[in-house]
Amino acid sequence: MDQTYADFRARREATVWQRLNRTLKVLLVLALWLIIVSLFVPPYKKLMQSRAEIDNLQQQVNEQQNLLAHQTREISLLKTDSTYLETVARDRLDLMKEGETIFRLEAARAAKPKPNNSARR
Repeated sequence: MDQTYADFRARREATVWQRLNRTLKVLLVLALWLIIVSLFVPPYKKLMQSRAEIDNLQQQVNEQQNLLAHQTREISLLKTDSTYLETVARDRLDLMKEGETIFRLEAARAAKPKPNNSARR
């Protein structure tokens, strides 16, 4: 009778230590995983910020290239096309030829929103 109790107690203590060892192994794996993740997250965030900045700068470069192309075309027309030069000069100086009618169109202004009377009686 004494023998069975000792075997039972030894088995119970062995399973407790096995459970604790298993739990310790799981915690170690989780700790290692968290360390690895914490080492790679900051550089990844910096990479994403750098890519966003590159996209923004590329957009600015494209806008500047479009502006340059437009101004280069206008300079070319001013140097080579006398009709265009005359039109631009008359437009900037507000001059017109005899018998010519000029219509000036202004850009549409932002319409003021009408106030909503939510408390109508």
